[in-house]
Amino acid sequence: MAFRLKLVPEETKLDFFKHQKLTFGFSLMMVLTSLVLVLTMGLNLGIDFRGGTTIRTESDIAINVGDYRKAIAPLDLGDVAITEVYDPNFRADQHVATLRIQAQDGQEAISPETQSQVLAALQTVNKDVKITSTESIGPKVSGELVWTAVWSVLAAVAAILIYVWLRFEWQFSIGAVAALIHDVTVTIGIFSLFQLKFDLSIIAALLTILGYSINDTVVVFDRLRENLVKYKKMPLREVMNISVNETLSRTVMTSGTTLLALISLLVLGGDVIRNFVFAMTWGVIVGTYSSVFVAKNIVLFIGLNRNKEKKDPSEKFFDKTDVATD
Repeated sequence: MAFRLKLVPEETKLDFFKHQKLTFGFSLMMVLTSLVLVLTMGLNLGIDFRGGTTIRTESDIAINVGDYRKAIAPLDLGDVAITEVYDPNFRADQHVATLRIQAQDGQEAISPETQSQVLAALQTVNKDVKITSTESIGPKVSGELVWTAVWSVLAAVAAILIYVWLRFEWQFSIGAVAALIHDVTVTIGIFSLFQLKFDLSIIAALLTILGYSINDTVVVFDRLRENLVKYKKMPLREVMNISVNETLSRTVMTSGTTLLALISLLVLGGDVIRNFVFAMTWGVIVGTYSSVFVAKNIVLFIGLNRNKEKKDPSEKFFDKTDVATD
């Protein structure tokens, strides 16, 4: 006898518009609050966006990243990221690590004296460690990375706008992009609120969130398009409710299993990927929320032209029943 896990019943009749003013107002408040936080508190930019120095070390003894971090902490160098490098071409006794140290006040790169202090600190936990190379990222390069990151997110949103427009209708694309802007803004806002490190890995997380969120939104929109043909006389609000209820099981299962994996990484993954995983976890939550409570509300507010046969320009573009009502 087969066993099927059901997180929600097969048929649900929830009214997702019952508190639409409250849910939509809450979303708008989160977006505005996030913008205020970014403008007032700013972001805790990582080395990628502020500039700094990358030190490559090598040792014949296995590396313990945690011990390295504790050894360097007393030097008070600010943002320091330590990662172990893996390469199949390395020798069995070749252990490589990279240390990324933020630019110090008034210096584009850390001084030779600071490098010596770093090496001495590392040698307290690993006597065989040595520095093999040093590279610096200046303010100009880091500034270029900031704009590259911004344009990458904007390009992704624009591409999604065009894709949804071509696949559905322009009203759907506006709703989808509004939901994506909501997800990205709120995620950036939470990083500003808690002053979590914001670097290129978070940009990668934001782009992943965009893909996840639009996937969930398109599933709802696709079912909505089918139901608009099936229920031609039914008000748009009711058709949307049916569509979300029909896809609710899929949404909960997908989001739930994704969150299980992300929470495991958040707890057990360590400091190196913690901020990235936190961004992903938060993004999945707000992305699921926006797919249900933001995207479709925007479409409902704009309305849809469900009577393609209308030719009289004096007639309204959409029926009165298509407008959001309480």
